[in-house]
Amino acid sequence: MTQDLLEKVQTELVRYEHPLFDFAARPAEEGVEVEIRYKPKSADIHDYTFLLRPREIEHTQFPWTFQKQLYDCLHDYIIEMFTRNPQRVN
Repeated sequence: MTQDLLEKVQTELVRYEHPLFDFAARPAEEGVEVEIRYKPKSADIHDYTFLLRPREIEHTQFPWTFQKQLYDCLHDYIIEMFTRNPQRVN
């Protein structure tokens, strides 16, 4: 993974700001890992990560596909935060 790929993801991430979530990127063995963290420190919520592969980052439509993937992952993350729901056996 080159530094250029990481920088491209980080450049895209700074375009996003949310009152409930922080975003970060770090090198991963197979590309760049994006981390979504819930800001409120009092809640015991896990961080959410997803992998971007080099071919995704190098694609000409990366800004658009990145936004779609980030929004999809935020949706999934919020769903994972449920402490109880009808599908979850507690």
